[in-house]
Amino acid sequence: MTHIITNKIYKAYGFYLKSEISLPELPQVCSNVIHDIEIITEDVTDLWVQLSDTYNAFVIKENLVMFQVPNIAIFAISNGNQILITPLEGYDEDVVRLYILGICMGSVLLQRKIVPLHGSAVEINGKAYAFVGNSGAGKSTLASTFVKQGFKLLSDDVIAVIFKDDNPIPYVTPSYPQQKLWEESLNKLDMEAKDYRSIYGRETKYSVPVSNYSSENLPLAGVFEIMKTDNDDIKISEIEKLESFYTLYYHTFQNCLIQGLGLMDWHFKTTTKIIENIKMNRVQRPVSSYTAPQLVSLILSNIMELAPMVNK
Repeated sequence: MTHIITNKIYKAYGFYLKSEISLPELPQVCSNVIHDIEIITEDVTDLWVQLSDTYNAFVIKENLVMFQVPNIAIFAISNGNQILITPLEGYDEDVVRLYILGICMGSVLLQRKIVPLHGSAVEINGKAYAFVGNSGAGKSTLASTFVKQGFKLLSDDVIAVIFKDDNPIPYVTPSYPQQKLWEESLNKLDMEAKDYRSIYGRETKYSVPVSNYSSENLPLAGVFEIMKTDNDDIKISEIEKLESFYTLYYHTFQNCLIQGLGLMDWHFKTTTKIIENIKMNRVQRPVSSYTAPQLVSLILSNIMELAPMVNK
């Protein structure tokens, strides 16, 4: 077990993270910045034993989320500002980083009453557009195709949706300039797998740094749900308002935490505000063929119907 303490400050989702664990995926900032979130190693074994049982993978209480990755670490996320990590016998920092930037940050966002959607987001004509869907639907590949066409990435995997004071317009806060792409997607995008670092435990999925990245909060103008179908045609259709509630709940990252954290009412009211101010569409695309370039054209045409694009 190797554990090296660093204490550097990084930026992600609009927050400054002070971390004892190296997070090379995130932009590093000067050390004199006041941090919002602290990531430290601390023994929380007794608390885990006290609160957990053999039937639940998570401990979920108001302002506390705990889980254990066997032989790797115990994680405790509290009050939206602290992530405690207890290294176990098989501790591996590559694995731990995946959980910090995934489940842990998703829990932090929920504790801070920020909606974390599971998907990718890009900037189009000064506004944010989100692509949500099940694993393997092609969200990251679609976003990467937009980036290759000159648009900017805002977020990959977790999309943080916020509201500014009394402004009813939802905004997307950028995450960090990196994507996770399967080798199949890299091949279709004419990118070489050998140029990127594979993600631990997923030898054919890679961490891909993104230079064409937007670092500004942008108003969320639309959500596209990407779905695979057995049909050969690509189809886009509007999601009705009532169904939109289910769609946003279903695609909220780690939605299994919402009820335990006492956030059901908050989530419903917040998604209501989102739905009132954006357009939601469902994009059905064939399972058997590569359609990302066609999807980009279809989505851009759909956006232009409402607000013609001046430029990218």
